[in-house]
Amino acid sequence: MQEPNQSVQRKILHVDADAFYCSVEERDDPTLKGKAFAVGGKAERRGVIATCSYAARKSGVHSAMASYRALRLCPDLIILPARFDVYKSASRQMHAIFHRYTERIEPLSLDEAYLDVSHSSNCQGSGTLMAREIMQSVLDEVGISVSVGVAPNKFLAKVASDWNKPNGLCVITPDQVQDFVFELPVEKIHGVGKVTAQKLHSKGIMTCGMLRQYSPVELCRWFGSFGERLWELARGEDNRALELDRRRKSLSVEHTFDADLQDEQSILTQVKPLVEDLSRRFQAIRNEYSVTKRFVKVKFNDFSQTTLEEMIESDELAPEAHFQALLTRAWQRGNKPVRLLGVGVRLLDLRTSGQMQQLELFERRGGRI
Repeated sequence: MQEPNQSVQRKILHVDADAFYCSVEERDDPTLKGKAFAVGGKAERRGVIATCSYAARKSGVHSAMASYRALRLCPDLIILPARFDVYKSASRQMHAIFHRYTERIEPLSLDEAYLDVSHSSNCQGSGTLMAREIMQSVLDEVGISVSVGVAPNKFLAKVASDWNKPNGLCVITPDQVQDFVFELPVEKIHGVGKVTAQKLHSKGIMTCGMLRQYSPVELCRWFGSFGERLWELARGEDNRALELDRRRKSLSVEHTFDADLQDEQSILTQVKPLVEDLSRRFQAIRNEYSVTKRFVKVKFNDFSQTTLEEMIESDELAPEAHFQALLTRAWQRGNKPVRLLGVGVRLLDLRTSGQMQQLELFERRGGRI
């Protein structure tokens, strides 16, 4: 008798809301429709754009851009403060719709998720029809549009969801995979950032088809362990299962200052409130995680940045003192005015198999950061 998991073709949906925060704002204030606007921090307080409308994107505005720069590119840009409670409510509505089709859901953020509908009986098992229904239901019930990619694996589903944005549907069937991937620009590969893309381009590699000319050995020589992954994705291969219970690997807090911190002493005076905020956040999860490392982040006024981390020691120094020492060392790398400071911890999941037996050991230091 055939095993069900072997006989069923995988059908993965990647659902991604279109300009999520802005879509929710436009839903609640229709006068924003068609206007260049964004959700983010105020320019005078050195804010950053969280997301922006498609009209704003035409002027070159994009997420993670400093608000003052966005206003230079688009002087008429309207910047709205974030309303996270409203966005979370919209996200919960979206996920309620997803659960009508499958319980196998991997949430990636408030506005996107993978759905494994391989065994769903909805729409006679058609991933395409399920995607269309989800798009319509989100529009009718949540009042925003989403784009959906349908494919045999996570890599291709995520690529597909971005293919026809906004309010787009892209389906890659198993028999279309090789032709689709062959022409796919290497920049579309998950994990290929600007540096890796430039290195690939310098070798004349522009598409996955070109990437296929090289062996895993060659790619690993150039890109380390990521080379093997590149070799697989260039062939459309991705056997990753959905992570149905995503667990934290780190916890951090950071703050962008209205005025640059000019010296070491001004930096050190900012450590206490950051550590106190981090400690409060850790209390909510301390029974599920143990702290293994602490780390800091420093962003200088020229937007260059550095990070530094260390293992947790067993001494009795206060956490604030440890973070102060780390930040001092990190700041000395640049020795320039600072616009942002961050502190955080690396976490060990105590629920992971094989680690629960060590719970008592980790609890001795579990609350120490």
